[in-house]
Amino acid sequence: MVVKRLFDICFATVAIVLLWPIFILAALGIRMTSPGPIFYRAKRTGLNGIVFTMYKFRTMHVEQSARCSVITAHDDPRVFGFGNILRKLKIDELPQLFNVLRGDMSIVGPRPEDPKIVDQYYTSYQRKTLTVRPGLASPGSIYNYTHGSQLLKTDTPETAYIQNLLPIKLALESVYVQRVSLLYDLRIILRTIVIILATTLGFRHFPEPPEMALARQVLESNKS
Repeated sequence: MVVKRLFDICFATVAIVLLWPIFILAALGIRMTSPGPIFYRAKRTGLNGIVFTMYKFRTMHVEQSARCSVITAHDDPRVFGFGNILRKLKIDELPQLFNVLRGDMSIVGPRPEDPKIVDQYYTSYQRKTLTVRPGLASPGSIYNYTHGSQLLKTDTPETAYIQNLLPIKLALESVYVQRVSLLYDLRIILRTIVIILATTLGFRHFPEPPEMALARQVLESNKS
């Protein structure tokens, strides 16, 4: 784990240095297109169940209607135009590099979830994903990026997320926890970059992640 932590610090530092122009452009775009703060601070459950503040570029209007679900639906009206671009390119997640430097997160690891969802819906086996640092990239986050929006095309996105998407994501994250290694992390980073670039170029249909077969076994063996 010491090697993984050193890798995280080096990777996050280099990424921040290289990507600072994108940080500035994102901040300026948010400031010019939507009144409110540049950054969004979200409470998330991290390593060993400890709640921390995760940073993102803000992509939603500050003034929102009564609809305040913690789940972002497909074509969610709370997301403003420039924010939608940031979300599609995953630029909104870049401030989490500072979470990595602080030790809240890793570059690769299970995506951190809202504490309310963890408290209400996580089963005992799903809580094993909290035994490693949460990350920017993971098999579950890749699946959510490539397939999640289709599962949330409904009038009740939070229910759809809990019933249809969350179990698959956490099964995929469980596979990651079982197989975690620096080489595996590098492969996930590469897969994430390739998929984001492909999406930017217009690709919309992606195969299931290679971990899916094992994830289905995890789901089957942990049916209540």
